[in-house]
Amino acid sequence: MKGRRAGILAVATLTATLTGCTVTAVEPPAPPAPTTQPGPVAGSTADIVARLAPSVVTVRTGQGTGSGVVYRPDIVLTNQHVVGDAVDVVIDYADGTSSPGTVLATDRVTDLAVVRTARTGLPVPEYHTALPRPGEPVLAIGSPLGFEGTVTSGIVSGLDRQIPGSAAQSRALVDLIQVDAAISPGNSGGALLDATGRVIGINEAYIPPAAGAVSIGFAIPAATAVDIAEQLLADGTATHPYLGVRLAPLTPSLRSSLGVAADAGALVTGIEPDGPAAGAGVTAGDVVIALDGRDITSVEDVLDALRDIEPGSATHVTILRSGERLELPLTITARPTP
Repeated sequence: MKGRRAGILAVATLTATLTGCTVTAVEPPAPPAPTTQPGPVAGSTADIVARLAPSVVTVRTGQGTGSGVVYRPDIVLTNQHVVGDAVDVVIDYADGTSSPGTVLATDRVTDLAVVRTARTGLPVPEYHTALPRPGEPVLAIGSPLGFEGTVTSGIVSGLDRQIPGSAAQSRALVDLIQVDAAISPGNSGGALLDATGRVIGINEAYIPPAAGAVSIGFAIPAATAVDIAEQLLADGTATHPYLGVRLAPLTPSLRSSLGVAADAGALVTGIEPDGPAAGAGVTAGDVVIALDGRDITSVEDVLDALRDIEPGSATHVTILRSGERLELPLTITARPTP
């Protein structure tokens, strides 16, 4: 299958308890919906919520309740763990109506699913695929504990996060957006919005207070969500090019503390032992400056390059190591099944 692919890097198992966001179904009253869906503009939080509420739905199965975001006029994007093995679901809308929904395809690796709704003409929000910056304000909209259309606010706390314990739960999710906006059971699959109302992520999970956490939630970046949704809708499945590294932005402070000569690139902070990068000789501390002939100035550039490489393709990665430029041949593989 051709087209953009979701670049998946390495996964490390952490020990903190992870809680997904699906709850037993309840049906509280839904808020009224506006009749228009204008494009993103700056405005008050209340204005943004009023515009975007019709684009966020509740997804109900026989096992519980989650959230979803309109992706096409008759397609909703949600988490795989929200729908589970269900084929038929019920979609509740912001105007208080409901319709049947059919799960078209799911991807367990990225924990995403696409659902076709019996209702058409749903308002499609703008998906903004550039990563936000730490500190930027965000809004989360979903149905925590069944309370439809609930809004919480916060900031981006971090980028490129791994969900603690994801490997143990067979959901190897990486490169997530960490936020401090309150996310609770039922928020999964809902929208993470930026200050203008653009969808920058799909809410995924949180670490509960019982694990010692305070407002630690995670969202799948919009770039990954869009990539996977397009693959699922086109082919019913998704493949994941795999490099086998963990990367961090090469900030001025890191350049100084590590003595890195590169002005731009992606810093390798970890290597998967059996991954393509390890086989090519890449080590922690290297700086990736090119992949598949494309200049790399950021972690985002690596993900973008990976999305365009078919698993099984032979290519080159260019690194800086102790001031020396090295071009290493490697073969991109499909991400191992968790």
